[in-house]
Amino acid sequence: MQRTALLLSGTALLLLAVGGRWDIALAAWIFPLLLLRFSRTGRAWTAVPGIWAANIAGALFWAWESKLGTGPVILLAGVAIGALRTIPYVLDRWLARRLPTWAALLVFPTAVAASEFLLTLVTPFGTAFGVLGVTQFGELPLLQVVSVTGVYGIGFLISWAASVGNLAWADRTRRAVRPVGVFAAVLLAVVAVGGARLAFFSDAKHTVRIAGVGPGPEVRAAQKAAIRAVGGERRDVANAPDATFRPAMLAAQNELLTGTRREATAGAKIVVWPENALSVRESDERAAIDAARAEARRDGVYLDIGLNVFGATAPHFGKDETLLLGPDGAVLWTYQKAHPIPGSETFKPGDGHVPVVDTPYGRLANVICYDADYPAMMRVRADIVLVPSHDWREYGEVHTSKAALRAVEGGYALFRQDGQGASGVFDRQGRTLASADTFAAGAETTVAYVPTRGGTTVYDVVGDTFAWLCVAGVVALAAFGAVRPRRRETPPAEVTPADVLAA
Repeated sequence: MQRTALLLSGTALLLLAVGGRWDIALAAWIFPLLLLRFSRTGRAWTAVPGIWAANIAGALFWAWESKLGTGPVILLAGVAIGALRTIPYVLDRWLARRLPTWAALLVFPTAVAASEFLLTLVTPFGTAFGVLGVTQFGELPLLQVVSVTGVYGIGFLISWAASVGNLAWADRTRRAVRPVGVFAAVLLAVVAVGGARLAFFSDAKHTVRIAGVGPGPEVRAAQKAAIRAVGGERRDVANAPDATFRPAMLAAQNELLTGTRREATAGAKIVVWPENALSVRESDERAAIDAARAEARRDGVYLDIGLNVFGATAPHFGKDETLLLGPDGAVLWTYQKAHPIPGSETFKPGDGHVPVVDTPYGRLANVICYDADYPAMMRVRADIVLVPSHDWREYGEVHTSKAALRAVEGGYALFRQDGQGASGVFDRQGRTLASADTFAAGAETTVAYVPTRGGTTVYDVVGDTFAWLCVAGVVALAAFGAVRPRRRETPPAEVTPADVLAA
């Protein structure tokens, strides 16, 4: 009964720390302690399935609250990801009594950080799910550690807290004092250094006005209606007659160009359209680009446009692209989305090479929406990264907050203009400079004065070295534990409800 309370309370808190719209930062620090205690205090045949079930519940809850669906594919993905997230608990249970105390305390945090990293390598989700660091978006002093370790450093700290907390819970003697003190000192140092970085190393002296503009709800609805009217499939749109599709396309184009002109007149030097801001047939693509080039030339701005191009050629039937147009109308980059959303987008992936252009306002770079969930791809020497995006109501705000971590990791400002969600602008330390809910009336426009000078971070230089060290650490600890006999210890005391509340 007492272990059931641990499992249920741990699972309930896990659901509030999955990287979704109902996350609570503190829940991410508590649930691993409760689940780790559950894992340690019972038989393996109940502990492992219990933890696995909790992690499956977390994955499915995230998919449900994010409106990703609940079909068989989502269920299978939840089972697989739940298994991977259960491995740290299994390793901790196996090695805890085989290793010296100092080493045993490192098994769980290194395994959690390693599993988070491997999730980004072997699943199509990147850091969208399964990474504890995204739950701490608002904790700026703590968040600065990702400029050294990447996002996985926060998961390491949270899991180390659980490991140390479990020791203090199980062994209420002086033996736990030193490990608790060491962890507390490290966490305090991380937060103190992060606070100092925020206070003394901000660079906002030189800024540029950037505006994001998107089509209004009526125009978006008209484009969607025109697509449905011709059959809804990409090939159908590509072959649609002019009279059916062009009026809606031209209405969206005119609204985007008018918004660009308005913001340029207001002082914007860079204007960003969201991902898929303008849906065009392949036959209309060149004319749409030429119209945008003429507008950029007329206004004297850098204009980043997002196009959803419908083609008739299988199997991809089009592309998802952005183009940066210079003040002279020249095309400075053409970029195709490198990570289409699995199961939703059939575009041919781009090559993943992030374009960078020197301008009077710093080095500009560009990715599209879901690409920003891949930290390795986002390691780019830039001052400002533009992220045209297109989400949906239930996921837009949290997806934008996840992108903010890339700004801290990479040492650049990030401008994320969302066509259907929540736009956000962040400086290189994760501060929010501007935000806009695109579902609110008149909020298709985002304006911010953005620092034009980025900075080099440790993560930018060494990449995922910390994550790979955690992978190596897990292997080394497992090898060390495999050759050591299991320590004989007095069975753990029965967990009581009072213990759960006291924790």
